[in-house]
Amino acid sequence: MTDERTGTPDNTAVRCALWRAMHVHVDPPPHVLADEIGLRLVDPGDDWRDRPDMDPDATRGFRAAMVARARFIEDLVAEQADRGVDQYVLLGAGLDTFAQRRPQAASRVHVFEVDQPGTQHWKRRRLTELGYGVPGRLHLVPVDFEADAESWPDRLTAAGFDPGRPAVIASTGVTMYLTKEATAATLRRIALLAPGSTLALTFLLPEHLVDERDRAGLRASEAGARSSGTPFLSFHTPDEMLALAREAGFQDAQHIPGTSLAARYFSGRPDGLRPSTGEDLLLART
Repeated sequence: MTDERTGTPDNTAVRCALWRAMHVHVDPPPHVLADEIGLRLVDPGDDWRDRPDMDPDATRGFRAAMVARARFIEDLVAEQADRGVDQYVLLGAGLDTFAQRRPQAASRVHVFEVDQPGTQHWKRRRLTELGYGVPGRLHLVPVDFEADAESWPDRLTAAGFDPGRPAVIASTGVTMYLTKEATAATLRRIALLAPGSTLALTFLLPEHLVDERDRAGLRASEAGARSSGTPFLSFHTPDEMLALAREAGFQDAQHIPGTSLAARYFSGRPDGLRPSTGEDLLLART
Protein backbone atom coordinates (compact mmCIF):
# COMPACT_ATOMS: atom_id res chain seq x y z
CA MET A 1 0.00 0.00 0.00
CA THR A 2 1.16 3.58 -0.71
CA ASP A 3 0.58 7.14 0.26
CA GLU A 4 -0.34 8.38 -3.22
CA ARG A 5 0.09 12.02 -2.16
CA THR A 6 3.81 11.61 -1.56
CA GLY A 7 4.66 8.55 -3.67
CA THR A 8 6.21 6.81 -0.70
CA PRO A 9 5.27 3.56 1.07
CA ASP A 10 2.65 3.88 3.75
CA ASN A 11 3.29 3.48 7.45
CA THR A 12 2.41 -0.23 7.43
CA ALA A 13 5.07 -1.13 4.86
CA VAL A 14 7.67 0.98 6.63
CA ARG A 15 6.84 -0.49 10.03
CA CYS A 16 7.18 -4.05 8.73
CA ALA A 17 10.57 -3.25 7.20
CA LEU A 18 11.79 -1.72 10.45
CA TRP A 19 10.51 -4.63 12.55
CA ARG A 20 12.41 -7.03 10.30
CA ALA A 21 15.56 -4.98 10.88
CA MET A 22 14.88 -4.93 14.61
CA HIS A 23 15.01 -8.72 14.63
CA VAL A 24 18.66 -8.43 13.63
CA HIS A 25 19.46 -5.46 15.86
CA VAL A 26 17.69 -6.59 19.05
CA ASP A 27 17.20 -10.35 19.04
CA PRO A 28 20.21 -12.67 19.48
CA PRO A 29 21.09 -15.17 16.75
CA PRO A 30 20.12 -17.40 15.16
CA HIS A 31 18.03 -14.96 13.14
CA VAL A 32 15.02 -16.43 11.38
CA LEU A 33 15.44 -13.83 8.64
CA ALA A 34 18.31 -11.35 8.32
CA ASP A 35 16.89 -8.29 6.60
CA GLU A 36 18.49 -4.89 7.00
CA ILE A 37 18.05 -3.87 3.38
CA GLY A 38 14.50 -2.68 4.05
CA LEU A 39 15.97 -0.39 6.71
CA ARG A 40 18.41 0.99 4.14
CA LEU A 41 15.58 1.58 1.68
CA VAL A 42 13.53 3.50 4.24
CA ASP A 43 16.53 5.43 5.61
CA PRO A 44 14.55 6.58 8.68
CA GLY A 45 17.38 8.38 10.48
CA ASP A 46 19.52 7.39 13.44
CA ASP A 47 16.65 7.75 15.94
CA TRP A 48 14.33 5.22 14.29
CA ARG A 49 14.46 2.86 17.26
CA ASP A 50 13.04 5.63 19.44
CA ARG A 51 9.71 5.48 17.60
CA PRO A 52 6.82 4.37 19.85
CA ASP A 53 6.07 1.45 17.51
CA MET A 54 9.66 0.20 17.80
CA ASP A 55 9.60 -0.54 21.53
CA PRO A 56 11.73 -3.72 21.70
CA ASP A 57 9.60 -5.43 24.37
CA ALA A 58 6.15 -4.44 23.13
CA THR A 59 6.93 -5.49 19.56
CA ARG A 60 8.60 -8.85 20.24
CA GLY A 61 5.71 -10.98 19.06
CA PHE A 62 4.90 -8.80 16.07
CA ARG A 63 8.43 -8.69 14.67
CA ALA A 64 8.76 -12.44 15.20
CA ALA A 65 5.54 -12.95 13.22
CA MET A 66 6.85 -10.74 10.39
CA VAL A 67 10.06 -12.70 9.96
CA ALA A 68 8.34 -16.07 10.41
CA ARG A 69 5.87 -15.56 7.60
CA ALA A 70 8.58 -14.18 5.28
CA ARG A 71 10.86 -17.12 6.02
CA PHE A 72 8.04 -19.60 5.40
CA ILE A 73 7.31 -18.13 1.98
CA GLU A 74 10.96 -17.88 0.96
CA ASP A 75 11.44 -21.53 1.96
CA LEU A 76 8.41 -22.35 -0.18
CA VAL A 77 9.86 -20.48 -3.16
CA ALA A 78 13.14 -22.39 -2.84
CA GLU A 79 11.30 -25.71 -2.53
CA GLN A 80 9.21 -25.01 -5.63
CA ALA A 81 12.26 -23.79 -7.57
CA ASP A 82 13.81 -27.20 -6.94
CA ARG A 83 10.77 -28.60 -8.76
CA GLY A 84 11.25 -26.26 -11.71
CA VAL A 85 8.80 -23.49 -10.77
CA ASP A 86 10.58 -20.31 -11.78
CA GLN A 87 7.94 -17.59 -11.31
CA TYR A 88 7.37 -15.87 -7.95
CA VAL A 89 4.66 -13.22 -7.59
CA LEU A 90 4.26 -10.98 -4.56
CA LEU A 91 0.88 -9.24 -4.38
CA GLY A 92 1.22 -6.11 -2.28
CA ALA A 93 4.99 -6.52 -2.21
CA GLY A 94 5.69 -3.38 -0.20
CA LEU A 95 9.35 -3.28 0.84
CA ASP A 96 10.12 -6.94 0.30
CA THR A 97 13.86 -7.52 -0.27
CA PHE A 98 14.10 -11.18 -1.30
CA ALA A 99 15.65 -10.30 -4.65
CA GLN A 100 18.36 -8.19 -2.98
CA ARG A 101 19.07 -10.37 0.09
CA ARG A 102 19.15 -13.71 -1.64
CA PRO A 103 20.55 -13.09 -5.11
CA GLN A 104 21.53 -16.72 -5.67
CA ALA A 105 18.01 -17.97 -4.88
CA ALA A 106 16.45 -15.09 -6.81
CA SER A 107 18.56 -15.94 -9.87
CA ARG A 108 16.54 -19.17 -10.19
CA VAL A 109 13.19 -17.39 -10.52
CA HIS A 110 11.55 -14.38 -12.10
CA VAL A 111 10.32 -12.20 -9.23
CA PHE A 112 7.20 -10.12 -9.93
CA GLU A 113 6.49 -7.51 -7.27
CA VAL A 114 2.96 -6.13 -7.65
CA ASP A 115 2.10 -2.95 -5.79
CA GLN A 116 0.77 0.58 -6.11
CA PRO A 117 2.44 2.79 -8.74
CA GLY A 118 3.76 5.21 -6.12
CA THR A 119 5.52 2.47 -4.20
CA GLN A 120 7.03 0.99 -7.35
CA HIS A 121 8.34 4.35 -8.56
CA TRP A 122 9.85 5.10 -5.14
CA LYS A 123 11.35 1.62 -4.75
CA ARG A 124 12.92 1.65 -8.21
CA ARG A 125 14.54 4.99 -7.39
CA ARG A 126 15.82 3.82 -3.99
CA LEU A 127 17.21 0.55 -5.39
CA THR A 128 19.11 2.54 -7.99
CA GLU A 129 20.39 5.03 -5.42
CA LEU A 130 21.67 2.21 -3.19
CA GLY A 131 23.42 0.46 -6.07
CA TYR A 132 21.17 -2.59 -6.30
CA GLY A 133 19.40 -1.57 -9.47
CA VAL A 134 16.55 -3.60 -10.98
CA PRO A 135 17.99 -6.71 -12.64
CA GLY A 136 16.24 -8.42 -15.50
CA ARG A 137 14.70 -11.13 -13.32
CA LEU A 138 13.05 -8.57 -11.00
CA HIS A 139 9.84 -7.07 -12.37
CA LEU A 140 8.21 -4.15 -10.54
CA VAL A 141 4.57 -4.26 -11.66
CA PRO A 142 2.55 -1.12 -10.86
CA VAL A 143 -1.14 -1.71 -10.23
CA ASP A 144 -3.66 0.72 -8.76
CA PHE A 145 -5.66 -1.84 -6.77
CA GLU A 146 -8.46 0.61 -6.02
CA ALA A 147 -9.02 1.70 -9.61
CA ASP A 148 -7.98 -1.49 -11.42
CA ALA A 149 -8.59 -4.29 -8.95
CA GLU A 150 -9.45 -6.73 -11.73
CA SER A 151 -6.57 -5.81 -14.04
CA TRP A 152 -3.56 -7.04 -12.08
CA PRO A 153 -3.32 -10.40 -13.95
CA ASP A 154 -3.18 -8.51 -17.27
CA ARG A 155 -0.53 -6.15 -15.91
CA LEU A 156 1.41 -9.15 -14.67
CA THR A 157 1.34 -10.79 -18.10
CA ALA A 158 2.41 -7.54 -19.77
CA ALA A 159 5.42 -7.49 -17.42
CA GLY A 160 6.57 -10.91 -18.68
CA PHE A 161 4.67 -13.34 -16.47
CA ASP A 162 3.64 -16.55 -18.28
CA PRO A 163 0.17 -17.62 -17.09
CA GLY A 164 0.65 -20.95 -18.85
CA ARG A 165 3.42 -22.01 -16.47
CA PRO A 166 3.14 -22.61 -12.72
CA ALA A 167 4.11 -19.97 -10.17
CA VAL A 168 4.30 -19.27 -6.46
CA ILE A 169 1.94 -16.46 -5.48
CA ALA A 170 2.37 -14.78 -2.08
CA SER A 171 0.16 -12.24 -0.38
CA THR A 172 1.08 -11.31 3.19
CA GLY A 173 -0.43 -8.64 5.41
CA VAL A 174 -3.03 -7.68 2.78
CA THR A 175 -6.35 -9.47 3.33
CA MET A 176 -7.22 -7.51 6.47
CA TYR A 177 -7.39 -4.35 4.35
CA LEU A 178 -9.74 -5.95 1.78
CA THR A 179 -13.40 -6.83 1.95
CA LYS A 180 -14.16 -10.52 1.99
CA GLU A 181 -15.68 -10.11 -1.47
CA ALA A 182 -12.44 -8.63 -2.79
CA THR A 183 -10.42 -11.49 -1.29
CA ALA A 184 -12.79 -14.02 -2.86
CA ALA A 185 -12.39 -12.32 -6.26
CA THR A 186 -8.59 -12.42 -5.92
CA LEU A 187 -8.70 -16.11 -5.05
CA ARG A 188 -10.81 -16.84 -8.12
CA ARG A 189 -8.28 -15.11 -10.37
CA ILE A 190 -5.33 -16.96 -8.85
CA ALA A 191 -7.14 -20.31 -9.08
CA LEU A 192 -7.17 -19.87 -12.87
CA LEU A 193 -3.38 -19.97 -13.05
CA ALA A 194 -1.54 -22.95 -14.47
CA PRO A 195 -1.79 -26.31 -12.70
CA GLY A 196 1.01 -26.72 -10.19
CA SER A 197 0.81 -23.12 -8.96
CA THR A 198 0.91 -22.49 -5.21
CA LEU A 199 -0.65 -19.65 -3.23
CA ALA A 200 0.48 -18.61 0.26
CA LEU A 201 -1.82 -16.00 1.77
CA THR A 202 -2.00 -14.63 5.32
CA PHE A 203 -5.19 -13.66 7.12
CA LEU A 204 -6.10 -12.26 10.51
CA LEU A 205 -8.15 -14.34 12.92
CA PRO A 206 -11.19 -12.99 14.75
CA GLU A 207 -10.31 -11.92 18.29
CA HIS A 208 -11.98 -14.90 19.96
CA LEU A 209 -9.52 -17.24 18.18
CA VAL A 210 -6.46 -15.26 19.29
CA ASP A 211 -4.58 -16.25 22.43
CA GLU A 212 -5.75 -14.12 25.31
CA ARG A 213 -2.26 -12.73 25.91
CA ASP A 214 -2.20 -11.33 22.34
CA ARG A 215 -5.68 -9.79 22.20
CA ALA A 216 -4.64 -6.41 23.55
CA GLY A 217 -1.97 -6.19 20.86
CA LEU A 218 -4.50 -7.07 18.17
CA ARG A 219 -6.86 -4.36 19.42
CA ALA A 220 -4.01 -1.85 19.46
CA SER A 221 -3.03 -2.78 15.90
CA GLU A 222 -6.62 -2.42 14.76
CA ALA A 223 -6.90 1.00 16.40
CA GLY A 224 -3.60 2.12 14.88
CA ALA A 225 -4.67 1.01 11.41
CA ARG A 226 -7.94 2.87 11.75
CA SER A 227 -6.27 6.09 12.92
CA SER A 228 -3.78 5.97 10.04
CA GLY A 229 -6.60 5.74 7.49
CA THR A 230 -6.10 2.08 6.56
CA PRO A 231 -8.64 0.27 8.76
CA PHE A 232 -8.87 -3.50 9.02
CA LEU A 233 -11.90 -4.58 6.99
CA SER A 234 -11.85 -8.36 7.32
CA PHE A 235 -11.05 -11.15 9.72
CA HIS A 236 -11.44 -14.81 8.73
CA THR A 237 -11.75 -18.06 10.61
CA PRO A 238 -9.65 -20.88 9.14
CA ASP A 239 -12.80 -22.68 8.00
CA GLU A 240 -14.05 -19.56 6.23
CA MET A 241 -10.77 -19.09 4.39
CA LEU A 242 -10.61 -22.73 3.37
CA ALA A 243 -14.19 -22.49 2.07
CA LEU A 244 -13.31 -19.39 0.03
CA ALA A 245 -10.35 -21.19 -1.53
CA ARG A 246 -12.35 -24.28 -2.44
CA GLU A 247 -15.20 -22.21 -3.85
CA ALA A 248 -12.64 -20.29 -5.92
CA GLY A 249 -11.58 -23.55 -7.56
CA PHE A 250 -8.35 -24.57 -5.84
CA GLN A 251 -7.70 -28.31 -5.99
CA ASP A 252 -6.03 -28.42 -2.60
CA ALA A 253 -6.24 -25.99 0.33
CA GLN A 254 -4.55 -26.20 3.72
CA HIS A 255 -4.67 -24.10 6.86
CA ILE A 256 -1.21 -23.33 8.27
CA PRO A 257 -1.55 -22.09 11.87
CA GLY A 258 0.84 -19.37 12.92
CA THR A 259 1.70 -21.54 15.89
CA SER A 260 3.21 -24.10 13.51
CA LEU A 261 5.65 -21.44 12.29
CA ALA A 262 6.61 -20.79 15.90
CA ALA A 263 7.39 -24.48 16.32
CA ARG A 264 9.30 -24.61 13.03
CA TYR A 265 11.50 -21.54 13.39
CA PHE A 266 11.66 -20.59 17.08
CA SER A 267 11.95 -23.85 19.01
CA GLY A 268 14.67 -23.99 21.63
CA ARG A 269 15.52 -20.29 21.64
CA PRO A 270 16.95 -19.30 25.03
CA ASP A 271 15.42 -15.82 24.71
CA GLY A 272 11.89 -17.24 24.41
CA LEU A 273 11.12 -15.20 21.29
CA ARG A 274 7.88 -16.41 19.67
CA PRO A 275 5.49 -14.93 17.08
CA SER A 276 2.27 -13.46 18.40
CA THR A 277 -0.89 -15.38 17.51
CA GLY A 278 -3.61 -13.90 15.35
CA GLU A 279 -2.29 -14.33 11.81
CA ASP A 280 -2.51 -17.68 10.03
CA LEU A 281 -1.85 -18.78 6.45
CA LEU A 282 -3.73 -20.37 3.62
CA LEU A 283 -1.65 -22.67 1.43
CA ALA A 284 -3.53 -23.60 -1.74
CA ARG A 285 -2.59 -25.29 -5.00
CA THR A 286 -4.16 -25.28 -8.43
